[in-house]
Amino acid sequence: MRKRLVRLLASAVLPPLGWFVIWFLYLSNRKKWHIKGKLPDTPVVIAFWHAELLLAPFIYKKVAPGRHIDVMISEHFDGELIARTMKFFGIGAIRGSSSKGAAKALIQAIRKIKEGGGDVAITPDGPKGPRHELSDGLVAIARKTGAPVVIFNYVPTNCKQAKSWDRFLIPLPFGTIDFFCSEPIDISDMEPEEAKAMIRERMLEHAI
Repeated sequence: MRKRLVRLLASAVLPPLGWFVIWFLYLSNRKKWHIKGKLPDTPVVIAFWHAELLLAPFIYKKVAPGRHIDVMISEHFDGELIARTMKFFGIGAIRGSSSKGAAKALIQAIRKIKEGGGDVAITPDGPKGPRHELSDGLVAIARKTGAPVVIFNYVPTNCKQAKSWDRFLIPLPFGTIDFFCSEPIDISDMEPEEAKAMIRERMLEHAI
């Protein structure tokens, strides 16, 4: 009972607090944008490392104003907190991960894109790593739907990295953040392992 109460309290308090902190960190830094190409009118698959989740919503709002996106988020309790926080940014969630609910989440993501329901985002090394290694989900979604992959990164001049498996990236105030968005990358005709290697290499270009 106590654990349930603690979780209920955390679910009510932490998401709006997280939303406020994220906005503060964003607004208190100078921004430099590095955007390649333009998103097509059709759905895309957005990819960013798990460590770079914090400010990814701002990149999407910059390059895709007025569009809707759902992020693939684990079914664990920490995933619930992330999903509730993302909701404050107008971002939906597809619940499931490589360790729980993977098939259901993949089916939902593929169906969403094929039906023109909007974009899908995935952290291909989440929710538990290994860090900067791609699981099969990203490539599977892109190849089965024909949707191009778009890569997000951000690099703060002042930051801390958590001691978690992903070395979660926390920008500090009053610095400069470089935001990166790749051109749409078509992998529909590539073999899965070839596509994974290429996407990983591109995602590491601006990773910390």
